[in-house]
Order: sequence, then structure tokens, then C-alpha cells
Amino acid sequence: MAVTAKPPRKVAGTVLRVVVLVVLGFYFILPLVAMGEFSTRGINNTRSLDSWTGIFEDPDLVDSIVTSVELAVLSSVLMLVLLVPTMAWIRLRLPRMRRVVEFLCLLPLTIPAIVLVVGMAPLYAWVNYFLGDSPLTLTFVYAVLVLPFAYRAIDAGLAAIDLKTLAEAARSLGASWGTVLWRIVVPNIRTALIGASLLSVALVLGEFTIASLLNFETLQVQVNLIGKRNAGLSIAVSLACLVFAFVLLFLLSYVGQRRRVTVVED
Repeated sequence: MAVTAKPPRKVAGTVLRVVVLVVLGFYFILPLVAMGEFSTRGINNTRSLDSWTGIFEDPDLVDSIVTSVELAVLSSVLMLVLLVPTMAWIRLRLPRMRRVVEFLCLLPLTIPAIVLVVGMAPLYAWVNYFLGDSPLTLTFVYAVLVLPFAYRAIDAGLAAIDLKTLAEAARSLGASWGTVLWRIVVPNIRTALIGASLLSVALVLGEFTIASLLNFETLQVQVNLIGKRNAGLSIAVSLACLVFAFVLLFLLSYVGQRRRVTVVED
């Protein structure tokens, strides 16, 4: 039985992909390994988990972690509530407005954070007056910051389905627009919604400039303060945030793969 050799171009392409993956792997993994090594460094070249256990022993740090997680959840929910109905309605009824909405959603990407703070500081004086000075009021500005990334993810999900046909079929069967949105649109773009939410969570957990300039105690602000007195603890918290983001990314890929398998089997 003759063995067919692979063409030279395919072999070269395979080798190139392997080399690129190995280089990128070292590029991303080595800093994480260095962070783990530094955060577990003890006295006299010993290993210690004091920096990691210190995460739960610092009440200010724990409060900032809870605050940032709450902000991430609230910002993701607010972003989805604003974008999904708007983008679905524009695709169904107002296609000429698509470029305008896209421009407005991508606009925060071109404006520096410091400029946003200067513009929003007077507005937040009124927000604090009516809603109090809770850090959760940052939900409004964070929902604006995540619009460019969430818009692209949701737009790709809507473009992958025949939204108009699905909506007209549901409406012909007596479904209301709310039912069409909740029972038809959302299940078909579930992976896109998860991706948009993941991007929102990653951005909120890593945001520092706006929270610092508006004098709110979030995770990154607290990590910056801790880094001035305990570098190991600040590195441990930063590494934990990165690991958390990687776990979310893995769960996203797992959910998306499981959904594709289910669709193929059906």
C-alpha cells in the first residue's frame, strides 16, 4: 500500500503554524509564569503563598473585588439591554440607520479615557447627587466604554442568522415583538451575547483611569495602591484576574462548541 506524501506547500504551512503557535505561546505564557514565580517568592529564596492568602485577608481588597464584579455584571446587563433590541430593530425596520448606530457605538473607541472623564465629571456630580456616591454608578460610563467591542460581537451574531425570515415567521404565528426578541433572537445569537459579555467583563475588571480620576475604589485602583506597599500581593491579584479571564474564555469556547454540535445532531 503506497503512502501519499504531503505536498511541500502543506508541510511548510503546517511548520509555519506550529512555529507561530509556539512563539505566541511563549510570548503569553512566560509573563504569567514570571508573575506566578514572583507572587510566590518568600524570604531566603523560599516559596510562600502569603501573597495569595493575603487576597482574602485584606478587607479593602475584598470589597474592591466585589465592587468590580458587580460593576462587570451590571455593565454587561445594561449593554445587552441597550444593544440587542436596538440592533435587532434596526436590522428589521430601519436598515438605513445601521451606519449611524455603528458610528455612535464605535465612537468611544476613538475618545481617550481622560477626555471621557473630563466630559463626564460634571455629569457625575449630578449622578452622585441623585443616586449617591456608590461605585456602582460607574455602570453607566462602563456601559458606554464596552459599546464598541460588544457591538462588533453582537453584529456578527445577527449577521449569521436570517433574522428577517425568523421574525416574520414568528409574527405570522402570533408572537409579539417581545416574544420574538426573547424566544427567537436571543437563543440564535447566544454565543455572540456570551462573547460580548466576556469582553465587557474583561474591560471592566481591567479599567483603571476613569475609576481613579473619579475617586472610586475598584479592583485596579486598589491593586495600584497595594502595589506601593506589597508588590507580591498586587501581582497575585493581577494574575488571578488574568486566570479568571482565561477561564471565562474557555467556557465561552466550550458553550459555542457544544451549541454547534447540538445543531449538527438536530
